[in-house]
Amino acid sequence: MKDSIKRFLAYDGKVSIMCASTTNLVEEARKIHDLSPVVTAAFGRLLTISAIMGAEMKNDTDKLTVQVKGNGPIGTMLVTANNKPQVKGYVANPVVDLPLNEFGKLDVGGAVGYEGYINVIKDIGLKEPYIGIAPLVSGELAEDFANYFVNSEQRNSAVALGVLVDKNGVKSSGGYLINPMPDATDEEITKIEQAIFKAGAISKMLNQNLTLEEIAKKVTGDENIKEIGENIEPKYFCDCSKEHMKDALISIGKNDLEEILNTDGKAEIMCHFCNKKYEFNKEELEEMLEELP
Repeated sequence: MKDSIKRFLAYDGKVSIMCASTTNLVEEARKIHDLSPVVTAAFGRLLTISAIMGAEMKNDTDKLTVQVKGNGPIGTMLVTANNKPQVKGYVANPVVDLPLNEFGKLDVGGAVGYEGYINVIKDIGLKEPYIGIAPLVSGELAEDFANYFVNSEQRNSAVALGVLVDKNGVKSSGGYLINPMPDATDEEITKIEQAIFKAGAISKMLNQNLTLEEIAKKVTGDENIKEIGENIEPKYFCDCSKEHMKDALISIGKNDLEEILNTDGKAEIMCHFCNKKYEFNKEELEEMLEELP
């Protein structure tokens, strides 16, 4: 089944909800980076919320960068997204193994860390990019992003993120972001809180083959939700190329390039985002040196 992001309105337009299924995207990331189960769960959650935030952006030129830096063994995780959304990212430590947490689940909080921050950069065509920062509150990421939205973007949000992993890889992955509008009543917000509690984990609902529309109804408690906009398919996509890597090599400067040429006679660069390797032979390095002043 294809991955998908859908947007809905509940309670006569007073509540907006974005639902995402990202199973294929997260499985692709797991394979590329050879992630251990707990890192798959953590990085998959970050990829999912980044895809949702990317889908919220309006223009093709808009860019989003989300960094999570916790004090856990995973270290820094970074994801970039556009509005299609195409996402890519990397993890400082792709292989972390921890005992299951007290609930018998993968210990994402322990792997990410309970102290640190979320840093969001949105380049949406303004003079300066928007930069938002918020501390981690649990390391589980859904709660952390709900806290980020309230404190950095001044919008009350309910966030759910989940990745179900078995010995073969990612069984299901997805998330949702619920934002009440200013005219949403206390009664409607209470109904949503009760519905979220009753609905259970997003990864389980996806694993039970519930559609995004069924999930949206379940977590809002509103049977009359309305789908708005088009269905979007999020993808893991890296736009690296030999040309980009050549520019990166040139940017290190003449002295360092000469040293590489004299020491190794060639260069190999690996893309952080997709692990693809690019090789430059002696002649190519000499040509680059000629291009430099």
